[in-house]
Amino acid sequence: MPNPKKTIAIVNGTGRQAASVIRAVSAVGYAVRAQVYSTEGLVAEELAELPNVTLFEGELLDNPALIDTIFDGAHIAFINTIHLAGDEIKIGKALASAAKKKNIQHFVYSSMPDHSIHNPKWPALPLWACKFTVENYIRQLGLPATFVYAGIYNNNFTSLPYPLFCMEFKDDGTLEWRAPFHPDIKLPWVDAEHDVGPAVLQIFKEGPTKWNGSRIALAFETLTPLQVCEIFGRELERPCKYVFDQHIEIKVPVPDAYRQQLAGIELLFGIYNAPYYPGSDFEYSSRRKGSNETITGRSSHEPSGKGRPGKLTDDARKLWPGWRSLSEYVSTAFIVEEEANGKTWMIDKTFSS
Repeated sequence: MPNPKKTIAIVNGTGRQAASVIRAVSAVGYAVRAQVYSTEGLVAEELAELPNVTLFEGELLDNPALIDTIFDGAHIAFINTIHLAGDEIKIGKALASAAKKKNIQHFVYSSMPDHSIHNPKWPALPLWACKFTVENYIRQLGLPATFVYAGIYNNNFTSLPYPLFCMEFKDDGTLEWRAPFHPDIKLPWVDAEHDVGPAVLQIFKEGPTKWNGSRIALAFETLTPLQVCEIFGRELERPCKYVFDQHIEIKVPVPDAYRQQLAGIELLFGIYNAPYYPGSDFEYSSRRKGSNETITGRSSHEPSGKGRPGKLTDDARKLWPGWRSLSEYVSTAFIVEEEANGKTWMIDKTFSS
């Protein structure tokens, strides 16, 4: 029987972050009470078969009964909300309030920054700033909480024509990634499915005594776009070119909120070269090649806070030393995910070496 002191409440259970957490905690004996938007599909079916995992199907918006059910008997929680579920601020606040009422002992919330509070020129990215609003609400409630800030998912890359992370296979057999990130500025990366779960599990093990109130970058590598393309080219054995383009081309229908997010990314990173994680909790710097300019994680408008010295990746790597590099991801998981998406370039003679 699972230890009742190790029961975890989770939402958006089939998402990459939450599913990774469910797999990790279930493997070491935690009981899981996870909300999912549908019990159909490969991921939901896989999770339902894991030991001590109970799935609850339904929407979170304006559904206090389901939210209370998720937290019944739980002592800890991992919460990663999504904009597609509706008003993310309203949902996030409802979850936090319910956790407070249920006396959750450690509330790990997947947050993101609001860049606009660090520099008046920087736009607030709508799908990130709402999470930061909820984070502040959680702090005001006095919940024992830790805030994880996930880096860019390695898993975002696809040869499908989605905006921002399309690794396009050209007719001549080469690869091309086109994005508004400066070629020489390092970005934080995480293999969400492989590494979020074990890192969050360790946060729960170390508990709020160590991590209460902390912001943790779930970033295991910092790589420039040029380095990313070098990795893809090497592992897939075909030339890979990075094209810096301040405009994000949208070739497929996307939700309005995501379209607004992409427009903000064009400004924030394509024009202003803002740090991915602003603020003194994420102290790091990335110097451009051939330049004396340093891009720093601390805003000039913000005094030094409790940021921990060292590399941006230090906390994540200490939490989970078994992290998977982008190189390993490209050479293994990327090919499998492409096949699952119906792509056959890896066996197409047109692209054979």
